[in-house]
Amino acid sequence: MTDHPTTPDAGSLDGIDEAVRAELTSLRESIDNIDAAVVHMLAERFKATQRVGRLKAEHKLPAADPARERDQIKRLRELAAGAHLDPVFAESFLNFIIAEVIRHHEKIASDTVTGQNERV
Repeated sequence: MTDHPTTPDAGSLDGIDEAVRAELTSLRESIDNIDAAVVHMLAERFKATQRVGRLKAEHKLPAADPARERDQIKRLRELAAGAHLDPVFAESFLNFIIAEVIRHHEKIASDTVTGQNERV
């Protein structure tokens, strides 16, 4: 997610105007801060979905909820469009997260059946 060079010389800022270098550095710092915030937000989201998984396991509910997933994808696509973000990208991102959440819920359910209490 960050702006890392792909070749050894691509990251060299030698010979670049100082104002351009300063702006690039500032933008990269902003990107790094946003990346950190995204990671922390995802961690909070997964804490909440872990609680959902435990609740589902306790009540023997299915790990997946296709109707909820459809509603969430529709909502996220609308939010993305309103934020000038590609809705297809937003949907792909959410589908990735949903798949991981379902995997966690399945593991929680399995651990509940076998009596294990490990964190996913």
